Amino acid sequence: MPSLLGTTVIEHLLTTQKAHPEATGAFTRLLSELIVAAKIISREVNKAGLVDILGYAGRENIQGEQVQKLDEFAHRTIVERMAHTGELCAMASEEDPDIIPIPERFPRGNYVLIFDPLDGSSNIDVNVSIGTIFSIYRRVTPMPADPTLEDILQKGSKQVAAGYFVYGSSSMMVYTSGSGVHGFTLLPSIGEFLLSHENIKIPERGRTFSVNEGNYNYWSDEVKKIVSYFKTPDRETKRPYTGRYIGSLVADFHRNLLHGGIFMYPPDKKDPKKPLGKLRLMCECNPLSFVVEQAGGYASTGFQSILDLEPKELHQRVPLYIGSKEDVLIAEQFIKGEGES
Repeated sequence: MPSLLGTTVIEHLLTTQKAHPEATGAFTRLLSELIVAAKIISREVNKAGLVDILGYAGRENIQGEQVQKLDEFAHRTIVERMAHTGELCAMASEEDPDIIPIPERFPRGNYVLIFDPLDGSSNIDVNVSIGTIFSIYRRVTPMPADPTLEDILQKGSKQVAAGYFVYGSSSMMVYTSGSGVHGFTLLPSIGEFLLSHENIKIPERGRTFSVNEGNYNYWSDEVKKIVSYFKTPDRETKRPYTGRYIGSLVADFHRNLLHGGIFMYPPDKKDPKKPLGKLRLMCECNPLSFVVEQAGGYASTGFQSILDLEPKELHQRVPLYIGSKEDVLIAEQFIKGEGES
């Protein structure tokens, strides 16, 4: 029976499973433990300004970025909570250079978890919304062999489920298991995520573009033309798009998912080490692309669907244009040299 206060994530999953009698409950157990990890992270984020958990941990992650203490806490929390579920064969994190094996003392399952433990963490000290992004796949190598990169490096279209947690004025979970997108808001008094946004649909066209214009001088001419297009009043509404950029991917994406618009992180020449942009295919772009397409939107590299990309390495970076379908298709036209002059 659903709670009198609302439907929890697990209740929602169990209702969905009734249409799939072959379901074993493994995915529900997996997601249930991930929710516990997110609640722990949410609690620490909310008190981060009051304890010695802000600031840099004094080391760099695989991306060459300074790891903050709360990043480390979030990474460790997810790994430790998820390792003992018995449903995973391996994990991968933005914060770790290699596959994270399941310790031998725990049973292994048929799923793989890939995650960004704390997206937007550079904004912690200014109280901007940050989040956890996750992606779940079924392993492709046979049991009981040790998992390999083949289990991790799967196309986004192969995802079983994906989503994110936002830690902001309220904490929220948004996820899809391939049958629509649903949002749940954490009610602190009972410690449960309750259904608040059922069957989310992104508008086919938005009125917002989100991009870091501080990189303008490092963009290609095609990307500059995209931004110019969105700034120009169109024939129908006689007004331009509105620029909204938080600088926290999960927060920018979440706003556009609910209200429509496009988020862009194009290639730039600012950092020779990152010629294809900043964002990671496996732990950021694939999961958010699965979410947006399940909500009726689209995600592209500028030339093809993100979900159709064959991953080449664990920490591969790709350009990202994601959001309302018509807006992303417009961006694609400019990247391909087919946009309005």
